[in-house]
Amino acid sequence: MKKIISIISILLTFKANAQELFVMTEPASNMPTGSIGIRAMNSFMYEKNGTLNYHVMPELMWGISAKWMVHVQSFHSNRSTGGLKTEGGSIYAKYRFFSSDDIHKHFRMAFYGRYSKNRADLHQEEIETMGHNTGYEGGLVATKLVNKVAVSSSLSYERALDNKPDYKFPSTQSNNATNYTLSIGKLMYPKTYTSLNQTNINLMCEFLGQTLNQNGKSNLDIVPSLQFIIRSQARIDVAYRKELYSSMTRTAPNGFMIKFEYTFFNVTK
Repeated sequence: MKKIISIISILLTFKANAQELFVMTEPASNMPTGSIGIRAMNSFMYEKNGTLNYHVMPELMWGISAKWMVHVQSFHSNRSTGGLKTEGGSIYAKYRFFSSDDIHKHFRMAFYGRYSKNRADLHQEEIETMGHNTGYEGGLVATKLVNKVAVSSSLSYERALDNKPDYKFPSTQSNNATNYTLSIGKLMYPKTYTSLNQTNINLMCEFLGQTLNQNGKSNLDIVPSLQFIIRSQARIDVAYRKELYSSMTRTAPNGFMIKFEYTFFNVTK
């Protein structure tokens, strides 16, 4: 009986937080304690000459506790000749240090950090340690959930290093940046829960911005998306990323993204 109650509690928590499982950003909330997740982000980004860049980033996630979670991820793309190649990987950690919970609402804050290694060629001024640059990122994220609407925002510092062994970071470019995001999600379906097996449909919109600290160049993107949570464990995201503004060189800022995810509960408890 205790095990059944525990499983139901986890599933209800997962459903209540479904609209804050954003496509492009991580909220301040963590995975359920003891859970393991697998994820694959697929991006189809178009260069200005029409060339299609395909990136796939498989990821393994672990909910260590209510406060801690970690991700490990690898990066693969077809930008180099010879088809899909492994370019690097990263480790990400998040620590939730504040939580204020109430009926149908909560507010949470967390620190997060990422370290990445990448050996791909350096081809743009934009700094992105998730898939392009060797380097690190650290920041703060805050998430507010009220009924069926979640709002999340983050601020971070990101630093690019050399993409060893072949590509030294250009001395003429800014090697560090400030990132800022705003994500909004709303649960569209179901209107009322009648079964734990109901599919959740979430509509989201995210804004992603970056300013290069050494020269002031910046960009801002918008990412509308549709998300499906199936049987409280499987997740499918479909999104389109569109550049609204940029004063920096970016190789392929626009394109589609599809993300698949599955969560296994009570694996390490």
